Amino acid sequence: MKRIAVLTSGGDAPGMNAAIRAVVRTGLEKGCEVFGVQSGYQGLITGDFISMGARDVGGIMQRGGTMLGSARCPEFKTDEGRRKAIQQLDQQGISGLVTIGGNGTQTGAQALSQMGFPVIGVASTIDNDLCGSDITIGVDTALNIALEAIDRLKVTASSHHRAFAVEVMGRDCGYVALMAGIAGGAEAITIPEVETDPEALAREVRDAYERGKPHAIIVAAEGARYNAERLMNYFRDNQVRLGFDLRITVLGHVQRGGTPTFFDRILASRLGAAAAARLSDGEHGVLVGLLKSEIRTTPLAEVVCGKKPLDKHLLELARVLAK
Repeated sequence: MKRIAVLTSGGDAPGMNAAIRAVVRTGLEKGCEVFGVQSGYQGLITGDFISMGARDVGGIMQRGGTMLGSARCPEFKTDEGRRKAIQQLDQQGISGLVTIGGNGTQTGAQALSQMGFPVIGVASTIDNDLCGSDITIGVDTALNIALEAIDRLKVTASSHHRAFAVEVMGRDCGYVALMAGIAGGAEAITIPEVETDPEALAREVRDAYERGKPHAIIVAAEGARYNAERLMNYFRDNQVRLGFDLRITVLGHVQRGGTPTFFDRILASRLGAAAAARLSDGEHGVLVGLLKSEIRTTPLAEVVCGKKPLDKHLLELARVLAK
């Protein structure tokens, strides 16, 4: 391949810039011209391409977000939109594409692959719900940001003998909430994958109070049936006694905007480099991910057919450790 392109799509994740950098510099090393696609699949349809050299990606590895931008693109979900995208790629003489992102991004990559265009995906989402990689770009940074917030809230919670419901990102997946809850020593965790009994949760918090704990932390995924706000409303409307006064902190997009950790920079560099190298060597229709500590590929058709299951045994671990 003489010309390849790279795009980022979906929710931004800390480490995406490191992956872009690795794609560009590895592609150049393999003798390819490399182009960046701005604004994800929207830029693919409109032909918003920029030529990228080694210096164009200098100094970006430590930055969060994505220098190429990301945008929603309903048009790309149609056959006509995807045909426009391939036409734009053909007009530029681009013969391969690297897509950095999560489930939605790789679903788009698989659609292009089925239409005959060579694509390789790079696993990047803070939710860590993408099949084909044990851990994805952005997860470590997002978890460390959530954990720092929980640690800080514990200090003020203990000072005032309060409970805090800390809401983290996770619309459909509770991975961040579960792992941050365990690492942060939470008394209770709510996630989308498991139904929460608010009365039982209240008993756990009340028991912590009666055992003499100076605080209680509840970590709630935003997509859980009982996220932070709904828990607060339930307890208030039903006059549920917790022992502690309850406060809410919603972390929201703060988790996406952090400086990438060492782990995310290394993971992104390895995955981006592998994607560019394999694409230039003729491999395509796969996702590059980290499986059992090795860089491996998984067919995109397998990646997009389902969501990676959550290890629910960790919920029991969280319950035991909260005593």
